[in-house]
Amino acid sequence: MKRQLKYGIGIGVSLFICTSISHAASAQELIKVAESQKQHFLNTLKDLVNIESSSRDIEGLNIIAKQVAQQLKNTGAQVEIITNHDIYRMDDTPEQVGPVVKATLKGKGQTNIMLIAHMDTVYPKGSLAKQPFRIEGDKAYGLGIIDDKQGVASIIHILSILKKLNYQDYGTITVLMNSDEEISSPGSRKLISKIAQQQDVIFSFEGGGTDGSLRLATSGIGAAYLEVKGKASHAGVKPEDGVNALTELSHQILQLQDLSDAKTGLKLNWTVATAGKTRNAIPEEAQAQADVRALDNADFKKVERILAERIKNKKLKDSQVAVKFELRRPPLSASEQARSIAKQAQQIYLQEFKQPLNILTEATGGGTDAAFAALDSKAAVIEGMGVSGYGAHSNQAEYILVESIVPRLYMATRLIMDISEQKNK
Repeated sequence: MKRQLKYGIGIGVSLFICTSISHAASAQELIKVAESQKQHFLNTLKDLVNIESSSRDIEGLNIIAKQVAQQLKNTGAQVEIITNHDIYRMDDTPEQVGPVVKATLKGKGQTNIMLIAHMDTVYPKGSLAKQPFRIEGDKAYGLGIIDDKQGVASIIHILSILKKLNYQDYGTITVLMNSDEEISSPGSRKLISKIAQQQDVIFSFEGGGTDGSLRLATSGIGAAYLEVKGKASHAGVKPEDGVNALTELSHQILQLQDLSDAKTGLKLNWTVATAGKTRNAIPEEAQAQADVRALDNADFKKVERILAERIKNKKLKDSQVAVKFELRRPPLSASEQARSIAKQAQQIYLQEFKQPLNILTEATGGGTDAAFAALDSKAAVIEGMGVSGYGAHSNQAEYILVESIVPRLYMATRLIMDISEQKNK
Protein backbone atom coordinates (compact mmCIF):
# COMPACT_ATOMS: atom_id res chain seq x y z
CA MET A 1 0.00 0.00 0.00
CA LYS A 2 1.44 3.34 -1.03
CA ARG A 3 0.46 6.60 0.63
CA GLN A 4 0.84 10.19 -0.62
CA LEU A 5 2.38 12.21 2.23
CA LYS A 6 3.41 15.86 2.17
CA TYR A 7 6.76 16.26 3.90
CA GLY A 8 8.87 19.35 4.47
CA ILE A 9 12.30 18.91 2.90
CA GLY A 10 14.79 21.52 4.12
CA ILE A 11 13.77 25.06 5.00
CA GLY A 12 10.81 26.52 3.17
CA VAL A 13 10.58 23.72 0.61
CA SER A 14 7.75 21.20 0.47
CA LEU A 15 7.59 18.31 -1.90
CA PHE A 16 5.12 15.53 -2.43
CA ILE A 17 7.01 12.30 -1.98
CA CYS A 18 5.37 9.02 -2.77
CA THR A 19 6.52 6.89 0.14
CA SER A 20 5.85 3.26 0.68
CA ILE A 21 5.45 1.85 4.17
CA SER A 22 7.13 -1.18 2.69
CA HIS A 23 6.54 -3.69 0.01
CA ALA A 24 5.48 -6.06 2.78
CA ALA A 25 3.23 -4.00 5.04
CA SER A 26 0.61 -1.24 5.03
CA ALA A 27 0.35 1.42 7.72
CA GLN A 28 -2.39 -0.58 9.38
CA GLU A 29 -0.26 -3.72 9.37
CA LEU A 30 2.67 -1.84 10.85
CA ILE A 31 0.52 -0.44 13.65
CA LYS A 32 -0.84 -3.91 14.33
CA VAL A 33 2.65 -5.37 14.64
CA ALA A 34 3.75 -2.47 16.84
CA GLU A 35 0.77 -3.09 19.11
CA SER A 36 1.67 -6.77 19.32
CA GLN A 37 5.09 -5.74 20.69
CA LYS A 38 3.69 -3.67 23.57
CA GLN A 39 3.57 -6.45 26.18
CA HIS A 40 6.87 -7.89 24.96
CA PHE A 41 8.37 -4.40 25.34
CA LEU A 42 7.18 -4.22 28.96
CA ASN A 43 8.55 -7.70 29.64
CA THR A 44 11.92 -6.65 28.23
CA LEU A 45 11.88 -3.53 30.38
CA LYS A 46 11.16 -5.55 33.48
CA ASP A 47 14.12 -7.82 32.76
CA LEU A 48 16.43 -4.87 32.09
CA VAL A 49 15.34 -2.95 35.19
CA ASN A 50 15.98 -6.01 37.33
CA ILE A 51 19.64 -6.00 36.28
CA GLU A 52 21.48 -3.31 38.20
CA SER A 53 23.93 -1.67 35.84
CA SER A 54 25.64 1.32 37.41
CA SER A 55 28.34 2.83 35.18
CA ARG A 56 30.99 1.56 37.61
CA ASP A 57 29.47 -1.86 38.27
CA ILE A 58 31.41 -3.96 35.73
CA GLU A 59 29.78 -7.21 36.87
CA GLY A 60 26.28 -5.85 36.36
CA LEU A 61 27.20 -4.25 33.04
CA ASN A 62 28.57 -7.54 31.72
CA ILE A 63 25.34 -9.28 32.71
CA ILE A 64 23.07 -6.77 30.99
CA ALA A 65 25.32 -6.69 27.91
CA LYS A 66 25.00 -10.47 27.49
CA GLN A 67 21.23 -10.31 27.81
CA VAL A 68 20.90 -7.44 25.37
CA ALA A 69 23.26 -9.17 22.92
CA GLN A 70 21.11 -12.30 22.96
CA GLN A 71 17.91 -10.36 22.33
CA LEU A 72 19.54 -8.56 19.42
CA LYS A 73 20.71 -11.88 17.99
CA ASN A 74 17.08 -13.03 18.11
CA THR A 75 16.22 -10.25 15.64
CA GLY A 76 18.65 -11.71 13.11
CA ALA A 77 21.46 -9.22 13.71
CA GLN A 78 25.15 -10.03 13.80
CA VAL A 79 26.21 -9.14 17.33
CA GLU A 80 29.48 -8.61 19.14
CA ILE A 81 30.36 -7.48 22.65
CA ILE A 82 33.29 -5.05 22.62
CA THR A 83 35.44 -4.85 25.74
CA ASN A 84 38.70 -3.52 24.32
CA HIS A 85 38.32 0.26 24.64
CA ASP A 86 40.40 3.26 23.65
CA ILE A 87 39.67 5.22 26.82
CA TYR A 88 39.62 9.01 26.94
CA ARG A 89 40.81 9.79 30.47
CA MET A 90 38.97 12.47 32.43
CA ASP A 91 39.18 13.49 36.06
CA ASP A 92 36.61 10.92 37.21
CA THR A 93 37.18 8.15 34.66
CA PRO A 94 37.41 4.73 36.33
CA GLU A 95 40.24 2.35 35.54
CA GLN A 96 37.83 0.01 33.75
CA VAL A 97 34.64 0.74 31.83
CA GLY A 98 31.86 -1.58 30.78
CA PRO A 99 31.25 -3.26 27.40
CA VAL A 100 29.65 -1.98 24.22
CA VAL A 101 27.12 -4.14 22.39
CA LYS A 102 27.29 -3.70 18.63
CA ALA A 103 24.72 -5.25 16.30
CA THR A 104 24.46 -5.07 12.51
CA LEU A 105 21.65 -5.88 10.10
CA LYS A 106 22.50 -5.95 6.40
CA GLY A 107 19.64 -5.21 4.03
CA LYS A 108 19.11 -4.90 0.30
CA GLY A 109 18.93 -1.12 0.01
CA GLN A 110 21.31 1.83 0.26
CA THR A 111 20.53 3.74 3.45
CA ASN A 112 22.84 3.35 6.44
CA ILE A 113 21.05 3.91 9.74
CA MET A 114 22.49 3.94 13.24
CA LEU A 115 20.51 3.40 16.46
CA ILE A 116 22.11 4.22 19.83
CA ALA A 117 21.16 3.84 23.48
CA HIS A 118 22.97 3.16 26.74
CA MET A 119 22.72 0.33 29.25
CA ASP A 120 24.25 2.02 32.30
CA THR A 121 22.51 4.03 35.01
CA VAL A 122 23.59 6.59 37.60
CA TYR A 123 22.44 4.45 40.53
CA PRO A 124 24.94 2.66 42.79
CA LYS A 125 24.60 -1.07 43.26
CA GLY A 126 21.93 -1.88 45.82
CA SER A 127 19.43 0.75 44.66
CA LEU A 128 17.00 -1.65 42.97
CA ALA A 129 15.01 -2.29 46.16
CA LYS A 130 13.96 1.36 46.19
CA GLN A 131 12.92 1.39 42.55
CA PRO A 132 11.56 -2.03 41.58
CA PHE A 133 9.73 -2.53 38.31
CA ARG A 134 6.02 -1.96 38.71
CA ILE A 135 3.08 -0.71 36.66
CA GLU A 136 0.60 1.71 38.14
CA GLY A 137 -2.08 2.95 35.77
CA ASP A 138 -0.40 4.26 32.63
CA LYS A 139 3.02 4.50 34.24
CA ALA A 140 5.69 1.83 34.43
CA TYR A 141 8.27 2.58 37.12
CA GLY A 142 11.75 1.15 37.65
CA LEU A 143 15.44 1.77 38.19
CA GLY A 144 16.82 3.50 35.10
CA ILE A 145 13.61 2.85 33.18
CA ILE A 146 13.53 6.19 31.37
CA ASP A 147 17.30 6.75 31.35
CA ASP A 148 17.89 4.66 29.34
CA LYS A 149 16.54 1.14 29.58
CA GLN A 150 13.49 2.11 27.59
CA GLY A 151 15.91 3.16 24.83
CA VAL A 152 17.53 -0.27 24.84
CA ALA A 153 14.12 -1.96 24.76
CA SER A 154 12.94 0.36 21.97
CA ILE A 155 15.78 -0.61 19.66
CA ILE A 156 15.34 -4.32 20.35
CA HIS A 157 11.64 -4.19 19.51
CA ILE A 158 12.04 -1.96 16.46
CA LEU A 159 14.35 -4.62 15.02
CA SER A 160 11.80 -7.26 16.03
CA ILE A 161 9.10 -5.39 14.09
CA LEU A 162 11.30 -5.20 11.01
CA LYS A 163 11.95 -8.92 11.28
CA LYS A 164 8.24 -9.73 11.60
CA LEU A 165 7.50 -7.63 8.53
CA ASN A 166 10.47 -9.15 6.69
CA TYR A 167 11.56 -5.62 5.82
CA GLN A 168 15.08 -5.40 4.36
CA ASP A 169 15.06 -2.38 2.07
CA TYR A 170 17.60 -0.46 4.18
CA GLY A 171 21.31 -0.76 3.45
CA THR A 172 22.54 -1.41 6.98
CA ILE A 173 21.21 -0.85 10.47
CA THR A 174 23.95 -0.53 13.05
CA VAL A 175 23.15 -0.62 16.74
CA LEU A 176 25.52 0.62 19.45
CA MET A 177 24.63 0.28 23.12
CA ASN A 178 27.32 1.49 25.49
CA SER A 179 27.63 1.23 29.26
CA ASP A 180 29.54 4.38 30.16
CA GLU A 181 27.22 7.17 28.98
CA GLU A 182 26.50 8.42 32.49
CA ILE A 183 30.22 9.05 33.03
CA SER A 184 30.63 10.92 29.72
CA SER A 185 31.37 7.85 27.57
CA PRO A 186 35.16 7.68 28.02
CA GLY A 187 35.44 4.20 26.51
CA SER A 188 32.83 4.45 23.76
CA ARG A 189 32.98 8.01 22.41
CA LYS A 190 35.63 7.27 19.79
CA LEU A 191 33.79 4.17 18.59
CA ILE A 192 30.50 6.07 18.33
CA SER A 193 32.12 8.88 16.35
CA LYS A 194 33.97 6.49 14.04
CA ILE A 195 30.97 4.35 13.12
CA ALA A 196 28.76 7.43 12.77
CA GLN A 197 30.91 8.67 9.88
CA GLN A 198 29.53 5.86 7.73
CA GLN A 199 25.86 6.66 8.41
CA ASP A 200 23.10 8.61 6.67
CA VAL A 201 20.79 8.86 9.68
CA ILE A 202 21.38 8.45 13.41
CA PHE A 203 18.59 7.98 15.95
CA SER A 204 19.44 8.27 19.65
CA PHE A 205 16.93 6.75 22.04
CA GLU A 206 17.11 8.87 25.14
CA GLY A 207 13.62 9.48 26.51
CA GLY A 208 11.36 11.99 24.82
CA GLY A 209 10.33 13.74 28.04
CA THR A 210 6.73 13.85 29.22
CA ASP A 211 5.52 15.29 25.89
CA GLY A 212 7.60 13.08 23.58
CA SER A 213 9.66 15.93 22.11
CA LEU A 214 12.40 15.21 19.60
CA ARG A 215 15.68 17.06 20.19
CA LEU A 216 17.90 18.25 17.38
CA ALA A 217 20.36 20.15 19.58
CA THR A 218 22.11 19.45 22.87
CA SER A 219 24.58 21.40 24.95
CA GLY A 220 28.26 20.66 25.02
CA ILE A 221 29.62 19.87 28.46
CA GLY A 222 33.04 20.76 29.80
CA ALA A 223 34.74 20.92 33.18
CA ALA A 224 37.45 23.14 34.62
CA TYR A 225 39.71 22.10 37.48
CA LEU A 226 41.58 24.74 39.47
CA GLU A 227 44.44 23.68 41.76
CA VAL A 228 46.35 25.94 44.13
CA LYS A 229 49.47 25.04 46.08
CA GLY A 230 50.66 27.18 48.97
CA LYS A 231 52.66 26.54 52.13
CA ALA A 232 51.42 25.21 55.46
CA SER A 233 52.12 26.93 58.76
CA HIS A 234 50.58 27.30 62.20
CA ALA A 235 47.52 29.53 61.91
CA GLY A 236 47.93 30.94 65.42
CA VAL A 237 51.70 31.05 65.97
CA LYS A 238 53.23 31.86 62.55
CA PRO A 239 50.55 32.40 59.89
CA GLU A 240 52.88 34.79 58.06
CA ASP A 241 55.25 31.90 57.37
CA GLY A 242 52.61 30.19 55.29
CA VAL A 243 51.06 30.77 51.88
CA ASN A 244 47.30 30.41 52.22
CA ALA A 245 46.04 28.30 49.32
CA LEU A 246 42.44 29.00 50.30
CA THR A 247 42.99 32.75 50.05
CA GLU A 248 44.50 32.37 46.59
CA LEU A 249 41.71 30.01 45.51
CA SER A 250 39.11 32.55 46.60
CA HIS A 251 40.87 35.24 44.57
CA GLN A 252 40.97 33.01 41.51
CA ILE A 253 37.28 32.06 41.70
CA LEU A 254 36.29 35.72 42.02
CA GLN A 255 38.22 36.66 38.90
CA LEU A 256 36.95 33.63 36.98
CA GLN A 257 33.25 33.87 37.78
CA ASP A 258 32.18 36.23 34.97
CA LEU A 259 32.79 33.98 31.95
CA SER A 260 29.17 33.04 31.27
CA ASP A 261 27.58 34.69 28.23
CA ALA A 262 23.80 34.63 27.87
CA LYS A 263 24.05 35.72 24.22
CA THR A 264 25.97 32.62 23.15
CA GLY A 265 24.59 30.18 25.72
CA LEU A 266 27.95 29.75 27.45
CA LYS A 267 27.63 28.89 31.14
CA LEU A 268 30.49 28.53 33.61
CA ASN A 269 29.70 27.92 37.27
CA TRP A 270 32.12 26.99 40.07
CA THR A 271 30.38 24.18 41.90
CA VAL A 272 32.90 22.29 44.07
CA ALA A 273 35.71 23.59 46.30
CA THR A 274 37.96 22.04 48.95
CA ALA A 275 40.78 23.42 51.10
CA GLY A 276 42.53 22.67 54.35
CA LYS A 277 42.26 19.81 56.80
CA THR A 278 42.43 21.38 60.23
CA ARG A 279 41.22 24.68 61.69
CA ASN A 280 44.57 25.79 63.11
CA ALA A 281 46.74 25.24 60.02
CA ILE A 282 47.20 27.51 57.01
CA PRO A 283 46.04 25.33 54.10
CA GLU A 284 48.77 24.34 51.69
CA GLU A 285 46.40 23.03 48.99
CA ALA A 286 43.02 24.06 47.60
CA GLN A 287 40.99 22.88 44.63
CA ALA A 288 37.83 23.91 42.80
CA GLN A 289 35.76 22.53 39.94
CA ALA A 290 33.50 24.30 37.47
CA ASP A 291 30.71 23.00 35.25
CA VAL A 292 30.87 24.48 31.74
CA ARG A 293 28.14 24.37 29.09
CA ALA A 294 28.36 25.68 25.53
CA LEU A 295 26.49 25.55 22.24
CA ASP A 296 29.62 25.94 20.14
CA ASN A 297 33.00 24.22 20.44
CA ALA A 298 34.66 27.58 19.81
CA ASP A 299 33.31 28.80 23.17
CA PHE A 300 35.04 25.93 24.95
CA LYS A 301 38.34 26.87 23.33
CA LYS A 302 37.78 30.51 24.28
CA VAL A 303 37.10 29.59 27.92
CA GLU A 304 40.21 27.43 28.05
CA ARG A 305 42.34 30.32 26.78
CA ILE A 306 40.84 32.82 29.23
CA LEU A 307 41.28 30.49 32.21
CA ALA A 308 44.95 29.93 31.37
CA GLU A 309 45.58 33.65 30.99
CA ARG A 310 43.72 34.94 34.06
CA ILE A 311 45.25 32.58 36.60
CA LYS A 312 48.55 34.37 36.00
CA ASN A 313 47.09 37.23 38.02
CA LYS A 314 47.73 36.01 41.58
CA LYS A 315 46.99 37.56 44.94
CA LEU A 316 49.81 35.67 46.71
CA LYS A 317 52.94 35.73 44.59
CA ASP A 318 54.42 32.64 46.23
CA SER A 319 51.38 30.48 45.48
CA GLN A 320 51.29 28.09 42.52
CA VAL A 321 48.12 28.02 40.43
CA ALA A 322 47.23 25.55 37.69
CA VAL A 323 44.07 25.00 35.65
CA LYS A 324 42.96 22.05 33.55
CA PHE A 325 40.05 21.99 31.11
CA GLU A 326 38.41 18.86 29.74
CA LEU A 327 35.73 18.44 27.08
CA ARG A 328 33.20 15.95 28.39
CA ARG A 329 30.75 16.22 25.50
CA PRO A 330 30.69 18.36 22.36
CA PRO A 331 27.51 20.30 21.50
CA LEU A 332 25.01 19.04 18.94
CA SER A 333 23.50 21.58 16.53
CA ALA A 334 20.33 21.12 14.52
CA SER A 335 21.13 20.27 10.90
CA GLU A 336 18.89 20.76 7.88
CA GLN A 337 18.79 16.99 7.34
CA ALA A 338 17.65 16.42 10.92
CA ARG A 339 14.98 19.13 10.62
CA SER A 340 13.61 17.44 7.52
CA ILE A 341 13.35 14.01 9.13
CA ALA A 342 11.84 15.51 12.29
CA LYS A 343 9.13 17.07 10.13
CA GLN A 344 8.41 13.63 8.70
CA ALA A 345 8.04 12.33 12.25
CA GLN A 346 5.60 15.16 13.01
CA GLN A 347 3.53 14.22 9.97
CA ILE A 348 3.47 10.56 11.04
CA TYR A 349 2.22 11.47 14.52
CA LEU A 350 -0.50 13.75 13.16
CA GLN A 351 -1.70 11.35 10.47
CA GLU A 352 -1.65 8.09 12.38
CA PHE A 353 -2.23 9.12 16.00
CA LYS A 354 -3.78 12.60 15.73
CA GLN A 355 -1.09 13.81 18.14
CA PRO A 356 1.22 16.83 17.90
CA LEU A 357 4.96 16.20 18.11
CA ASN A 358 7.19 18.94 19.47
CA ILE A 359 10.65 19.49 17.95
CA LEU A 360 13.32 21.22 20.01
CA THR A 361 15.92 22.91 17.82
CA GLU A 362 17.77 24.72 20.61
CA ALA A 363 19.77 23.08 23.39
CA THR A 364 18.38 23.20 26.92
CA GLY A 365 21.48 22.36 28.95
CA GLY A 366 21.85 18.59 28.86
CA GLY A 367 24.28 16.60 26.72
CA THR A 368 24.08 13.09 25.24
CA ASP A 369 25.97 10.62 23.05
CA ALA A 370 24.14 12.02 20.02
CA ALA A 371 26.77 14.76 19.98
CA PHE A 372 29.61 12.22 19.68
CA ALA A 373 27.71 10.65 16.79
CA ALA A 374 27.46 14.01 15.03
CA LEU A 375 31.02 15.12 15.77
CA ASP A 376 32.66 13.92 12.52
CA SER A 377 29.57 12.81 10.59
CA LYS A 378 27.34 14.44 7.99
CA ALA A 379 24.41 12.24 9.03
CA ALA A 380 21.09 13.59 10.24
CA VAL A 381 21.10 13.13 14.02
CA ILE A 382 17.92 13.07 16.09
CA GLU A 383 17.80 12.70 19.87
CA GLY A 384 14.82 11.80 22.06
CA MET A 385 13.54 8.91 19.93
CA GLY A 386 12.70 6.93 23.07
CA VAL A 387 9.32 6.67 24.75
CA SER A 388 7.86 9.40 26.96
CA GLY A 389 8.52 9.55 30.68
CA TYR A 390 10.07 11.46 33.54
CA GLY A 391 12.29 11.25 36.61
CA ALA A 392 15.76 10.54 35.24
CA HIS A 393 18.41 10.39 37.99
CA SER A 394 15.80 10.45 40.76
CA ASN A 395 15.62 8.00 43.66
CA GLN A 396 12.04 6.80 43.34
CA ALA A 397 10.26 8.58 40.53
CA GLU A 398 11.58 7.24 37.19
CA TYR A 399 8.76 6.15 34.95
CA ILE A 400 7.66 5.76 31.34
CA LEU A 401 4.20 6.42 29.92
CA VAL A 402 2.87 3.07 28.71
CA GLU A 403 0.59 4.71 26.16
CA SER A 404 3.64 6.13 24.35
CA ILE A 405 5.15 2.70 23.55
CA VAL A 406 3.18 1.89 20.40
CA PRO A 407 3.38 5.38 18.82
CA ARG A 408 7.14 5.53 19.38
CA LEU A 409 7.80 2.04 18.03
CA TYR A 410 5.64 2.84 15.02
CA MET A 411 7.23 6.23 14.41
CA ALA A 412 10.82 4.98 14.52
CA THR A 413 10.11 1.92 12.37
CA ARG A 414 8.13 3.97 9.90
CA LEU A 415 10.95 6.51 9.60
CA ILE A 416 13.46 3.74 8.91
CA MET A 417 11.20 2.43 6.14
CA ASP A 418 10.36 5.81 4.60
CA ILE A 419 13.96 7.04 4.64
CA SER A 420 15.12 3.78 3.07
CA GLU A 421 12.44 3.93 0.35
CA GLN A 422 13.27 7.54 -0.49
CA LYS A 423 16.98 6.79 -1.01
CA ASN A 424 16.29 3.62 -2.98
CA LYS A 425 14.39 5.56 -5.69
